[in-house]
Amino acid sequence: MVHILQGYSLSDARMATMFADRKSLFVDLMRWSVPVVDGRYEIDQFDGPDATYLIAVEAGAHVGSMRLLSTGRPHILDTVFPDLCDGTPPVGTTIAEITRLCLPCRLGAARRLHVRNRLISAMVDHAAVCGVTALTGVVTSGFLAQIMAMGWRCDRLGQPCDHDGVSLAAFRIDLDADTPDRLAATGIYTPGAIVAPLAQAA
Repeated sequence: MVHILQGYSLSDARMATMFADRKSLFVDLMRWSVPVVDGRYEIDQFDGPDATYLIAVEAGAHVGSMRLLSTGRPHILDTVFPDLCDGTPPVGTTIAEITRLCLPCRLGAARRLHVRNRLISAMVDHAAVCGVTALTGVVTSGFLAQIMAMGWRCDRLGQPCDHDGVSLAAFRIDLDADTPDRLAATGIYTPGAIVAPLAQAA
């Protein structure tokens, strides 16, 4: 169900439909001020050959996704929101940033939750294979409470701050051998979510 791709190509239907759904969710619905390409695709400066995409696919098209960015390169927390950290944002070759969790509204609440859990399961398995031991990210303060209640080891990196009328917060998740069991205990993790491991985008 979850395909993992390095870099992107709009000639790949999985990725084209992902960027179109990102535009529908983040620009049309949530009113984010982010770039739109060809009036159809939400693609920002962090999308590119070094980004990793986890894409849940049904019938060859996107039904949910997230993006992972290496913190060894410029990423959202250190470039756009460093003020969300009490100190220097965590960076390193074993730390990845979670961004652009996209769950299309057309799926309905139950399917969105199912797809989200499959993406998280795939992310944890992918991280273990790739030697990623920690994850960071920026979310609304309300969503951070959900993330911290999922069962893994998660800490806030600083006090929430207001950005354009929205309360945002940064977090760090530390991954270890018992992370899958911790997430399984809260009904989130299931093994075998990855059906197509890391590959270069077509």
